[in-house]
Amino acid sequence: MKNTFWITTIVLAFSLYGCKKEEHTEETADNTIDRKALVTRHHVHISEVDTLASLTLGNGAFAFTTDVTGLQSFPEYYQRGIPLGTLSEWGWNAKPNDQGYSFEETLKDYDQNGRKVSYATQIKSPQHAKEAVEFFRSNPHRVHLGNLGFELTKKDGTPVKPEDLSDIDQTLDLWTGLLTSSFVVEGIPVQVKTASAPDSDAIAVQVNSALIASGQLKIHLRFAAPTAAWTDYGTQWENPKHYKSSIAAQDDTSALIERQLDSLNYKVALNWEGTATVSEKKAHYFLVEPTGDQIALTCTFADSEPKGKNATETIFKNSATAWESYWSNGGIVDFSGSTNPRANELERRVVLSQYLTKAQTAGKMPPQETGLTYNSWYGKPHLEMHWWHGVHYALWGRPQYLKNTLNWYESAFDNAKALAERQGFKGARWQKMTDPYGDEGPSSVGAFLVWQQPHFITFAELLYRADSSKATLNKYKERVFATADFMASFPDYDKENDRYVLGPPVIPAQERFEKTETFNPTYELAYWNWALKTASRWKERVGESVPEQWTEVLEKLSALPVQEDYYLATESATGSYTNPEFLTDHPSVFGAYGMLPETSLLNKVTMRNTFDKVWEVWTWEDTWGWDFPMTAMTAARLGMPEKAVDALFMDVQTNTYLKNGHNYQEERLTLYMPGNGGLLTAVAMMCAGWDGAETKNPGFPKDGSWDVKWEGLEPFF
Repeated sequence: MKNTFWITTIVLAFSLYGCKKEEHTEETADNTIDRKALVTRHHVHISEVDTLASLTLGNGAFAFTTDVTGLQSFPEYYQRGIPLGTLSEWGWNAKPNDQGYSFEETLKDYDQNGRKVSYATQIKSPQHAKEAVEFFRSNPHRVHLGNLGFELTKKDGTPVKPEDLSDIDQTLDLWTGLLTSSFVVEGIPVQVKTASAPDSDAIAVQVNSALIASGQLKIHLRFAAPTAAWTDYGTQWENPKHYKSSIAAQDDTSALIERQLDSLNYKVALNWEGTATVSEKKAHYFLVEPTGDQIALTCTFADSEPKGKNATETIFKNSATAWESYWSNGGIVDFSGSTNPRANELERRVVLSQYLTKAQTAGKMPPQETGLTYNSWYGKPHLEMHWWHGVHYALWGRPQYLKNTLNWYESAFDNAKALAERQGFKGARWQKMTDPYGDEGPSSVGAFLVWQQPHFITFAELLYRADSSKATLNKYKERVFATADFMASFPDYDKENDRYVLGPPVIPAQERFEKTETFNPTYELAYWNWALKTASRWKERVGESVPEQWTEVLEKLSALPVQEDYYLATESATGSYTNPEFLTDHPSVFGAYGMLPETSLLNKVTMRNTFDKVWEVWTWEDTWGWDFPMTAMTAARLGMPEKAVDALFMDVQTNTYLKNGHNYQEERLTLYMPGNGGLLTAVAMMCAGWDGAETKNPGFPKDGSWDVKWEGLEPFF
């Protein structure tokens, strides 16, 4: 694997686009941003085999990731880089529960203020319970739907390897979503054009090469078995005997392949123009063998009968129309007039993050942390990360994509209420690690997290700001109020000090503290305060009285814990800035005034002292991709724009943005979508500000080197 991500981390733009020095906020009609010019100057160009430069095509609910051939020809070679996934929101499989595992086996009681509360945790014994934990963590699991690639051979019949490709020239046209790829095999060129349909789970590919007529280029459709492991690269080719893949129907221009797993049955429709045949080379491996010098093929994945026949040119045209509409509406930020050497790189990261988030996190349910490219954590979404996946859409003038995902909370509502009831609380407790159905995944950490709980109130409030209608209130009020009911019943009353306390047991966003000893994390206290107040405003908006318990908890919620002149990570962690372990992971104390506005609990002088302390002592090498945008957001609110920009460009591996725009973390996690969403959230705030902000572009220094133009952004809370 070529570690070219280090290059993209430190490279700064040397091609500048002018020298205007005046500041700009939203442009007027006679001085609009040339959106097409802005987007197209960041087309992704690939000229060598680079396993970290895979390119993803998608429509938000389905995504197809390619190598340099424009298809998925070398999945094993790429699997430790950005894997070549074909993933959808509907593609979930569950193994049969032959051993009779019960979810109750995963439950363990913990003491909470003198009463027993059950949590689904990773129990180690007895053995049957341990196996039950793994079963419910891994089932259902997201499935790689199929590997569509070239079967390339040399003249002597041996397989072509990545190193045999020459003259590689690949371009992802961001404005149209079209991928063009060309390469040479033994002196013979191959031209490929690929796109994803915007309205179906389909891929279109057009190939031109003399290798077709010679029989050296065929197209394979292979089916890997789901591993049901933490990571699934889509390269487990040995399928269990009870898995079936078969040609159900075919004619001169099409074939229908049926795939049967454990609980998932789906179909793949192949349609082509020209002359070709489809055959089963071996189990779960099908070959399309065209004749002539070209072929145009579509491949449609569906969990029901595919509707109609997709044509390649129709998909190419529809892709271009859909992506042009996306870029032409909503927010855009232009840094081209800046002389700061970091401006062009920031613009690149922003544009590519807009592309990547739309391509794979704009569906109908909360995304997994690695989107629809990389199958991690069994493919399951983590609800605490939905903040980073979803908030930016509202700030970038595209609230519909956040709105699309909130319907999932309605389908998962009964499970959230059942979780709260099982634990003896009111309302609905939103899960952490979950699945399409809202079932809870056992976790020794996730089960004790609470910072995902107020997120639904954040989402609903953002959508209310976008559409302050009775329809919005009526659509979300039940879940807003149930969210708040849990939040008011969860804290324990400390009679001696006449206050309400969060935890124990609790694990804060900074996952470095022992759950049975931790209480009153700073960010979570502030979030509790803001969310209960916001839910109370929702009660007033619909003409209902605010529950007394909400008011009492608000009035008596513990103060943010302070030691000397700093906010502690948690009240229980008096060594927040001396214990090395506590100086790693997320500096989530920043969330109290970055992800959140100023609350009645906050002292901005203390937060400024805390910021300076964390900036100085934190082990930034042991962080995650969204920590840098969060830090920038806090710096911006504190009136430190230089620090805000510095945070976005901190020279740390987890702050790497690859050629394709993905936020790299480590070999185990080569992409991380919360980093991309976090970057968009931070930049929106740094441009459009927040409620009460009076400075233009408040997150950018006023040193004359930043000329920031933007359109279509919305201020944050």
